[in-house]
Amino acid sequence: MYTRRNFLKTATVASAGLAMGGAGLNAASYRRVAGANEKVNLACIGIGFRGSEIIREFAKTGLANVVALCDVDMGAKHTQEVMAMFPEARRFRDFRDMFDRMGNEFDAVTAGIPDFAHYPVAIQAIKSGKHVYVEKPMCRTFLEGELMIAAARKYPKVVTQMGNQGHSEANHFQFKAWKEAGIIKDVTEVTAHMNAARRWHDWDSRIFKYPEAEPVPAGMDWDTWNMAVRYHEYNDRYHRGNWRCWYDLGMGALGDWGAHLIDTVHRFLELGLPYEINPVRLKEHNDYFFPMSSTLQFRFAARGNMPPLDINWYDGVDNIPPVPPGYGTSDIDPNIPPVAGGKLQPTKLNPGKIIYGRELTFKGGSHGSTLSIIPEEKAKEMESKLPEVPESTSNHFANFLLACLGKEQARSPFEVAGPLSQVFCLGVLAQRLNRKLEFDATTRQITNHPFANALLTGEPPRSGWEAYYTV
Repeated sequence: MYTRRNFLKTATVASAGLAMGGAGLNAASYRRVAGANEKVNLACIGIGFRGSEIIREFAKTGLANVVALCDVDMGAKHTQEVMAMFPEARRFRDFRDMFDRMGNEFDAVTAGIPDFAHYPVAIQAIKSGKHVYVEKPMCRTFLEGELMIAAARKYPKVVTQMGNQGHSEANHFQFKAWKEAGIIKDVTEVTAHMNAARRWHDWDSRIFKYPEAEPVPAGMDWDTWNMAVRYHEYNDRYHRGNWRCWYDLGMGALGDWGAHLIDTVHRFLELGLPYEINPVRLKEHNDYFFPMSSTLQFRFAARGNMPPLDINWYDGVDNIPPVPPGYGTSDIDPNIPPVAGGKLQPTKLNPGKIIYGRELTFKGGSHGSTLSIIPEEKAKEMESKLPEVPESTSNHFANFLLACLGKEQARSPFEVAGPLSQVFCLGVLAQRLNRKLEFDATTRQITNHPFANALLTGEPPRSGWEAYYTV
């Protein structure tokens, strides 16, 4: 069994900067096919809120046996329904104990937990030879992204997947087909926007210290909740999704929705990493939590025969991007939480994107929503030239499990999702510091701001978690 003792014994701390440790760690085994009737034995970490939704989706595929449930607040009201669904599953509060005590009894791990907690779980899983599915964004710091990509490459038999579900839906296949057919070409600008207050707050931006300590809820393992980041005393403003608002813990609206809005643009236009990130607008900027609204510009260099491209990101209810003539209305996408009911005028948009090519302009929504050509007259003119788009063979959850069984390739593995998540990491640094950042993708360094460059690595891990920062 690959236990915590084995893990700690064989690990060494990654050196400062972006250097990566690498001395021969061997996973206990790579079991590709698991359980009777070709089902994957699944251990689920984080079983409330979004974690519970993930578990339900995996269960619906018919390809998984849920054999373990793990949550730092196990038994709380928001975890009880999932616990009742899988009464035979063994229960844990600390994922490390789960690996120690039943590491030979599961084949894959899901992580429906806060952004800052993705990394330790993913590294533990990969080094233990367990396939791993983490919600987006994949990582919270640039270094974490580097190490997760390196680990996935070092252990290629381990299947990895980030939970940007649209990467297994219609938008993925349409974008790929339209790009290959030359319909999407010569793109020079993209607007991506998330203009809802989803999972946000009304706190005073004149903040000068972290919230005061409150009593930890009974039965909650708050120490493990903090994982490898600097310890934060319990306060309800960190818990139940509020962690997303804090620079120390989450990735804000950009990390939450960026993976659902620009994933296909990033992948099929081969963007890689930007050379410049500009904070154009930051409302109520402070040193602790994300601005109430942000406009960020990401600048990407030319790639082969593709021209330079700028992505302009807008978030916040009062930060509506401009739309081109002929845009029309923004209809509610049934696959995502709506911003408002009914059909909306262009001044109030659902989460989406506008893609500007030299000849054609496209508008699209979030997740799996397909693109349309605008204005309508141009769409009718192009209708006969559009290629056939293949249908997906599996949704994102089934795709991961089928990849674990060796029947499909994961569509958003860490090698693909990592650079996308690192784009968000760079954007968050520009938000946090309110400074233009110049980035050298070859050296992996921010060249114009030494402090920002140090933040690519982030703070050292909390005592007891150092062994995770190596591959």
